[in-house]
Amino acid sequence: MMRALLTAATGMEAQQVNIDTIANNLANVNTTAFKRSKANFHDLLYQTLRAPGQSSTTGTVVPGGIQVGTGVKLSSVDKMFTEGAVQVTGNEMDLMIEGDGFFRVQKDDGQIVYTRAGHFTKDNTGRVVTNDGYPVIPEVTVPVEAKNLHVGYDGTVTVKVNGETQDLGQILIASFINPTGLVSLGGNYYSPSRASGEPVVGVPAQNGMGRIGQSQLESSNVNIVEEMVNMITGQRAYEISSKVISTGDQMLQTTTNVR
Repeated sequence: MMRALLTAATGMEAQQVNIDTIANNLANVNTTAFKRSKANFHDLLYQTLRAPGQSSTTGTVVPGGIQVGTGVKLSSVDKMFTEGAVQVTGNEMDLMIEGDGFFRVQKDDGQIVYTRAGHFTKDNTGRVVTNDGYPVIPEVTVPVEAKNLHVGYDGTVTVKVNGETQDLGQILIASFINPTGLVSLGGNYYSPSRASGEPVVGVPAQNGMGRIGQSQLESSNVNIVEEMVNMITGQRAYEISSKVISTGDQMLQTTTNVR
């Protein structure tokens, strides 16, 4: 079988993953704090017919070699944690991290997960929770009679109770040395891995941490124009690889028809 057929097949497989990644980015263009993904590839092993620098029969050194590539392979699909645009909502429970950091929330099984989506609400006990009912860690409970909820840049939460200011606690955030290594859990949640490193928990607006913005949300960082261009490029690359297979098939057919 011609080597070109197998090489082109790897190209089609790679572009399929590329298109799948782009499709997921575009599907989440309106998802709060969604982070786009980027597929990365590397070339496969080469068949060396003549090594570069090999000595010739006359004793001279051959300046170039003969190496034939065998295709392409997916190396990684990375999350791009660039900050999305600010979306002003006017809702006092909506929070955004301006800069680096993740909100810490606790799932029902006790696992602490991390998110950039700050669309919070209150449960039936007054705790500040996500849309899935996961409380923010450390927990913040808003009294029933509280008014004028205020969250400072440093995460300090205060309210007015009977005309007096009451401190409810402080929202802490976490950062990672390599956020690309986080495991995506769906629902805008992430969990640490060996690649991301352990979370560093700190006070917002201090020691390089991002600050808290109230009554605003972070939009998705998906650029529709860029994704459309990438989709067209990936589609054309897929078509070219399929054309190579078609051409290889025609060459094989010509070979078998030789009398």
